[in-house]
Amino acid sequence: MKTHHGSNKIKRNLLTCAFNCSFMTPEERIKILTQELQEHNYNYYVLDNPTISDYEFDMKLKELQALEEKYPQLADANSPTRRVGGDVTKNFPTIQHTYRMYSLVNSYSREELVEWIERVEKSVDENLEYVCELKFDGASISLKYINGQLAEGVTRGDGYQGDDITTNVRTIRSIPLKLRGDAPEEMYVRGEIILPLEGFQQINAEREELGLEPFMNPRNTASGSLKMQDSAEVAKRPLQAFMYAVQGKDLPFESQWEMLAFCRNAGFKVPDSAKLCKTQKEIFDFIEHWDKGRLNLPYEIDGIVIKVNPFYQQNELGYTAKAPRWAIAYKFKAEQAQTKLNEITYQVGRTGAVTPVANLEPVLLAGTTVKRASLHNADIIAQLDVRIGDTVMVEKGGEIIPKIVDVNLDLRPKDAEKVEFIKHCPECNTALVRHEGESAYYCPNEDGCPPQIKGRIEHFISRKAMDMDSIGAETIAQFYEAGLVNKISDLYDLRQEDLLPLERLGEKSVQNILEGIEASKQNPFHKVLYGLGIRYVGETVAKKLVRAFPNIHLLMQATEEELESVDAIGGRIANSVTEYFAKEEHREMIAKLEKEGLQFEAEFEENISEVLNGETFLFTGKLSEFTREEAKEMVEKNGGKIVSSVTKNLKNLVVGENAGSKLKKANELGTVKILTEKEFLALIK
Repeated sequence: MKTHHGSNKIKRNLLTCAFNCSFMTPEERIKILTQELQEHNYNYYVLDNPTISDYEFDMKLKELQALEEKYPQLADANSPTRRVGGDVTKNFPTIQHTYRMYSLVNSYSREELVEWIERVEKSVDENLEYVCELKFDGASISLKYINGQLAEGVTRGDGYQGDDITTNVRTIRSIPLKLRGDAPEEMYVRGEIILPLEGFQQINAEREELGLEPFMNPRNTASGSLKMQDSAEVAKRPLQAFMYAVQGKDLPFESQWEMLAFCRNAGFKVPDSAKLCKTQKEIFDFIEHWDKGRLNLPYEIDGIVIKVNPFYQQNELGYTAKAPRWAIAYKFKAEQAQTKLNEITYQVGRTGAVTPVANLEPVLLAGTTVKRASLHNADIIAQLDVRIGDTVMVEKGGEIIPKIVDVNLDLRPKDAEKVEFIKHCPECNTALVRHEGESAYYCPNEDGCPPQIKGRIEHFISRKAMDMDSIGAETIAQFYEAGLVNKISDLYDLRQEDLLPLERLGEKSVQNILEGIEASKQNPFHKVLYGLGIRYVGETVAKKLVRAFPNIHLLMQATEEELESVDAIGGRIANSVTEYFAKEEHREMIAKLEKEGLQFEAEFEENISEVLNGETFLFTGKLSEFTREEAKEMVEKNGGKIVSSVTKNLKNLVVGENAGSKLKKANELGTVKILTEKEFLALIK
């Protein structure tokens, strides 16, 4: 939660709080803190309009947690402290829905939708109004509120019954634990749990950094998140909830349009995109607008839902055995193309994970020529029963990554054979292994498999690790093929006379490479540790480990139990770290790197200042005064935070030369302060 409050103001507020709090009973203080935190949570996650800083919010939350621990009899089941999770659910009980959760009839063409509208209008002897809403691509949920308090969260299930996931639902910050204003004694709110695209990409980036297989799409990730056993893990995922229906008795509204307004006022996140339509033209204009506009949304939608507005007309129209007659979903067509599968090849990543790739007859799809598509893993190949020579349907999953979604069996060659996933590594012929609970196959020959060796060295030189920008993937491949590098420590043995004979490397290039290697010795311990490429040890985990074990020898000697005592380090990470350091070849390599002068001891620095406290920054364009890494360091050392995109949460955009779309979007928002590099430097003096 970000505002422009400075550190002095925060200190004054905390002092004022300390003075006033001394005159309150614990019960009074718990009540006040609960109300304040609920209000700030609503401002931040529903209105996107925070009014206090992260620091102030965290201080209030910690105070409330301490009071609830000391006086557990005063703790509320819907306390804001429940947002952080912590409860573990081994089995999710099944609960009967009080009101059945129906499916919607889908339409895929203008003609089908016109038929539905005409059928509805024939059944109702009055002029009709329709509410058009976005159809979110997520997981359906039913929330039960008693006297305005969240009592239950249940998955859709089969429509008649679902799983009780109340503990996990409480961690989703756009779901109010207590409603604002007056509410019916009992009501059931229906909605969709989604994972915004930015959050999905962030999760996958973290998984890939750890050597894990990325999730396939936001919808399945959101659905899977709701059934995680540890609610603290659910709390870490940036899930959102959009509500679109309420059921119950004596409801204080009489139409869909009024119901949306009620939900919005009660504290739910309800998009302003819905439209009240009176004619077919207005409905189709809405559909056409969002068929194009969905590409600019921060989350996925797969269509438009059209509902008759007044409830009494909905009741008049009633239901079929499966769906309401008063609503229909118009599904957008995902752009697909049909082409021939020529071959399946296999790629080996730096962690040894083997990924099947479909090589296709080139086909135009969503404005680009597609020649290859991911088949993800052996399970997907078996599920699709895809075969060489098949005519396949290719779709851009999430509008970005091509994937095979279907096979045209009518065009299957008679001699097409089932695809058997390879048993040996395509690069080194080592027998593949599959770990329990994982869908990917791995090549275990990490020290002898060329793509793994080159991949680890590429990872080591990458920007977030040792940042040797004078060396690229092609150069690493060249070094490897010439027999100059076989592990990361070999980089520090390179000499000018080794490199000059290589193609495309002149004196200047060689000098830059050697200077980059030498400069890398000054990188801090956490970057070196991340650069080693230990499985599951990403950038964040590396920093946590360095904090807990401030030199390499302490870390190498740490037991799994000691590692697991570190915040956010679980058994899988601990096991991976101990296994890595148990190998003699790794210990020898680290000894060599240490001898070469790399940093294997941490130096912790306090922030220079808090002048940027509560401020968020994004840098765009070509920077001339400093690098992006230096910019990030300056922001963080002065109490600010870096964000990754232009949203309502961005306070400051620092622009260099040739700033493009980010600057345009920031100007359109009108809430972002635009700074030059020199103006930014002036902020931190």
